Amino acid sequence: MTTFIFGHKSPDTDTVCSSIALSYLKNELGGKTVPKVLGNINNETKFVLNYFKVPVPSYLNDVRVRIKNIKYDKKAYINEESSIDAAFKLMQKQNITAIPLIDEKKKLTGYVTLKEIARYLINGNKEIVNTKLDNIIETLNAKVITKFDDYISGDILIAGLEDKTIKKEIEISERDILIVGDRYKVLDYAIEQHVKLIILPLNINIDSKIIKKAEKNHVNIIASELDSFQIANKILLSNYIKSINTNKNPVTVYNDDYFTDFKTMTHKVNHTNYPVINNKNECLGLIRLTGPNDYEKQKVILVDHNNLAQSVDGIEEANILEIIDHHNLGAIGTSVPINFRSKPVGCTSTMIYDMFTENKVSIPKNIAGLMLSAILSDTLLLTSPTTTEDDRFAAVKLANIAKVDIDTYGLEMLKAASSIEGKTVEELIKTDFKTYNVGTKTLGIGQIMTMDFDTIEKNVDEFINKLNEMVDTNYSIVVIFITDIIKNGSYVLYNEKAADIIADSFGIKNIHQGVFLPKMVSRKKQILPAILNTIDNSDN
Repeated sequence: MTTFIFGHKSPDTDTVCSSIALSYLKNELGGKTVPKVLGNINNETKFVLNYFKVPVPSYLNDVRVRIKNIKYDKKAYINEESSIDAAFKLMQKQNITAIPLIDEKKKLTGYVTLKEIARYLINGNKEIVNTKLDNIIETLNAKVITKFDDYISGDILIAGLEDKTIKKEIEISERDILIVGDRYKVLDYAIEQHVKLIILPLNINIDSKIIKKAEKNHVNIIASELDSFQIANKILLSNYIKSINTNKNPVTVYNDDYFTDFKTMTHKVNHTNYPVINNKNECLGLIRLTGPNDYEKQKVILVDHNNLAQSVDGIEEANILEIIDHHNLGAIGTSVPINFRSKPVGCTSTMIYDMFTENKVSIPKNIAGLMLSAILSDTLLLTSPTTTEDDRFAAVKLANIAKVDIDTYGLEMLKAASSIEGKTVEELIKTDFKTYNVGTKTLGIGQIMTMDFDTIEKNVDEFINKLNEMVDTNYSIVVIFITDIIKNGSYVLYNEKAADIIADSFGIKNIHQGVFLPKMVSRKKQILPAILNTIDNSDN
């Protein structure tokens, strides 16, 4: 199984570039991984990927277990024109009590249970056969003497009477299927009447003259190893399985459905077996409520986050192999020990650079460029309070490999990141937005990197209304920091009820929307700790 590597739900440059770089490293070491993103990338990350000619990772919606991940009875289905006998044998082989029916295009056409087969054998018409000749041959383990028709439809007759009596009392026609032994007068008469099919019991050999006459009259003859009584009892099983299909619209499950939703549905429907189909209505097999239903969880590696609320939907159903992060510890738990790499540095890519060095894997120019971009982004061109000597060291080494000047390239990157033209208020709020669960409270902190606060200030009322709306639905506190790298500080917007918390957190005497906080640029090291401290004190 391929392992997915991804960051948090608000993909920034560190999240995206670290995922790509780590995936490259893992694959060089023999792994099978792909980088993923959990949302739309921002302008800065677009600039970085375009600059170093690296494609955007594909989007990952969730890692919840789906039906396609389950080890259900794949290929537990049968063509509707197969015999009842073939269907029953397949059900025995698969150890299932029902079987989906399909047409020649694998489209689901129905569903037959063992109970319905038993009911048919007890109550069904035992004198009529309507099926393919091949079905009869297979069911009766017969061999062909003469064959002229692919399809056989007719009434079953057993020639147990004298030939004179048969001629006098029984009208034989071309619709009849005659079970008869080496009774040549009866055979001769039946062939003259152009019966549809003659079945010889016990693999009886008949005279060549009879065979030639059958060929002349286009009469089908087969010989079975069974005796007449066995043939009469078993031939009914050669009929089409679709002849007892009373469930033409069975309850189905799509292979992309979530397994948890399937289990919820079964409590309401209360069936045992469910055909599995795809979006083309093609049958893929059968899932049993009482089956083993084993599955392999999606393998994942998390970068740049370790908080449940910030991760992909369904993370609790995934197999987390490893976490590489530089943030405070969140609320993701695992059932078994994993590799957890945490370090107080300014960027996840700094840690990944160390991993390349430790494993003695060469870093390609484009991967070095991505990792450098991540470090410059997260440390605000190495000026953020979160910046460490490890970040500076890695940045210099990576810049040499990528063949770029840190200052020149960094300013170009931040210029691309600061553009807010054409974005809606909601898009700007969600540009780099993270959620934190603090006791009973849910805290949302967004950060917008721009040198154009004037444009945001013109729409400040719309921003405040949106923040208030978010608090009314999902959050206790929502605050947005508009960070200006040139001014080395941040403007603050917040939901109206959070004014006192923001004022207490940052020692603001005259709190107002858009207040500027000098040297306040790091969400991880400055913003989040200050707000958490205020919340903790207010709860005590």
